[in-house]
Amino acid sequence: MNRRSFLSLTTLMLLAASAFAQNFGLDVAAAPSPPKVAAELIAAVKAAAPGQPFQAAVKLVHAKDHHTYGKVLPAGIVGKPTKLTWTLPEGWQVEEQPWPPTHQVPSTDGAISEGYDGTVYLPVKITPAASAAAGSPVELKVKVSALVCDPKSCMPFIKETTLKLDVAAAPVVNEANAAVFGASPAPEKKSADTAPVTKTEETKPAAKPDAAKAAPAAAASAPKPALSLAQLLLYAFIGGLILNVMPCVFPVLGIKVTSVVQQAGEDRRKVVLHGLAYTVGVLLSFWALGGIAIALNKGWGSQLQSPAFNYCLAAFFLVFALNMAGLFEIGTSAIGVGSDLQAKGGLGGSFFSGLLATVVATPCSAPFLGTALGATLALPAAQSMLIFTLIGLGLASPFLLLSLFPGLISALPRPGAWMESFKQGMSFLLFGTVGFMLYVLTNQIEGLPVLFAMLSLVLIALGCWIYGRWALPHKPARTQNVARLLALLAVGGGLWIGLPGASAARVHTDSAASSTDPDALHWETWSPEKVAALRAAKQPVYIDFTASWCWTCQVNKRVYADSGLRALFKKHKVATLKADWSDENETIRLALEALGKRAVPVNVLYIPGVEEPFILDELLTVGNVTAALKKLGD
Repeated sequence: MNRRSFLSLTTLMLLAASAFAQNFGLDVAAAPSPPKVAAELIAAVKAAAPGQPFQAAVKLVHAKDHHTYGKVLPAGIVGKPTKLTWTLPEGWQVEEQPWPPTHQVPSTDGAISEGYDGTVYLPVKITPAASAAAGSPVELKVKVSALVCDPKSCMPFIKETTLKLDVAAAPVVNEANAAVFGASPAPEKKSADTAPVTKTEETKPAAKPDAAKAAPAAAASAPKPALSLAQLLLYAFIGGLILNVMPCVFPVLGIKVTSVVQQAGEDRRKVVLHGLAYTVGVLLSFWALGGIAIALNKGWGSQLQSPAFNYCLAAFFLVFALNMAGLFEIGTSAIGVGSDLQAKGGLGGSFFSGLLATVVATPCSAPFLGTALGATLALPAAQSMLIFTLIGLGLASPFLLLSLFPGLISALPRPGAWMESFKQGMSFLLFGTVGFMLYVLTNQIEGLPVLFAMLSLVLIALGCWIYGRWALPHKPARTQNVARLLALLAVGGGLWIGLPGASAARVHTDSAASSTDPDALHWETWSPEKVAALRAAKQPVYIDFTASWCWTCQVNKRVYADSGLRALFKKHKVATLKADWSDENETIRLALEALGKRAVPVNVLYIPGVEEPFILDELLTVGNVTAALKKLGD
């Protein structure tokens, strides 16, 4: 490689690394950025009394210039309502109270929206079960599902927060929260006629006066001047152009640039046709996205609110990254489009590469893009589609420019062995994107579904390795066929295991289960005192000694999704307790030793009237758990 080629390659790699770092928020010199929204569950009591209602609230603290939405969206407001999903002990009930009124907040289209910023309390009334046992602690959980936005973009926010309370004969007031529950919770304001907030809760500059104090009321609510259509189109084009250096898109562009280099000596007409085919692919994709967004009244990136979509995108990026890294080659098939454009009939590859560039661009955001796309939700359909067209042209313009003016290709490095190294190096950007998609996924699903999603990617990678190792043209036909079958089974099995929704339905077992599932088993925290109290009351007790680092423990949990097994637990009114040994716990260790065990998993059933517990096999099946429960009688 000559000096000029080396400098050009270095420049491209630095540009890619810079884009990757900016998009994923990597800054080794900077401190970790604070969360955009912090969620906390608070209560008016430190100890609840059986059957006596008490006040509680979900406290949301928004970062500066960020907001969420209310329970119901006002007419004309584009966003996503905030939702609370509760997981409470058996017999406990929650009743949502009227939420505070929303107020004006900046939206992504430069106008005014309605929502919450600063610190806000979403109140509820919780009634403990009348049978709640005094002296036993309980856990209250709530999952907050919201859309957090700044003036440029929005991202889904999903957070589960837990509050531990004691149960006593009489309620014990929590003095620390007295100020919050002394009156109806409401958003904290910064105006002069309200109580000051602490520094930790304040998210707006103190010097900014309350608009209502500084001007008449029609002036306080006046929206920002609307941008002209010409400005929006300019922002759309620039935003699409910038998408090319985002880590989701840049690897695709890298393949396209490589293909142009390889075709530099070919007929100019061919190169132009490749550029036009790529552009048509991009534009058709954006028109399809625009039509869907307009029809559903949803914004850019709303598909990222789907865990299944994010998982499929992560799996796709993984396969594509392994292909770029050289683990296998699949010619001109769907994953490898754009990687073999020098072959005859490669125009189809250019077209599908344009489609691919649009698909992989959707998780990325860029300056100017939020304003332009936000405006599409309030503009007539024709103008909205024009904005999507300009975004597509911005995304396609670098490759189209190279195609129309081949003289620019001479500024690129000459073809050589370095190109394979460049392609493999670009694969690491996609591996990073896989990591980012998994991060997004962990904010949408939890527990075992996350574990199975990660392990499924290992199976998918195994399938790719089998394909690349044995499905080669020089291998015997029988070897190729077996390799293809095994690869298909590995990839298909991985997708079946890891796809959110299907896997979540299979492994919902404990307190992390959705409160909307009436048949889910309710797992309480184990303690020797609780076991003694339940046995004294002649109630069957089932204990799962488990740990997050125990693989067999995680596999065992799958049996609890069986409907017949759940019915047996409920029929015999079996109390289910979980003893989590993920961290050091001397009490659990002693309990295991008393059972003659030194490791998990251990599952035991205490039968009323029988002193010694029944210890189940280490590997649980629906059959052996059912057999144990039938010892309780018919």
